[in-house]
Amino acid sequence: MCRSIKTLREGAQLAGDEEIEAAALQFVRKVSGFRRPAAHNAEAFDTAVDEVAAATRELLHSLRIGRPARAG
Repeated sequence: MCRSIKTLREGAQLAGDEEIEAAALQFVRKVSGFRRPAAHNAEAFDTAVDEVAAATRELLHSLRIGRPARAG
């Protein structure tokens, strides 16, 4: 769907806030069909960008990278 959004995790290296915000903006633009929403939709659009960015940060910080050690 959003082919131009790059991977935000490279191994243990996480994307910075600027990259996460840019990806969230691209995603909301794609889903909504608006590059720039009309004034009456701006609040909903901006809220969606903020929520997608927050969910992305939470996901990236919650991921466990690497295989867990095997027991015995």
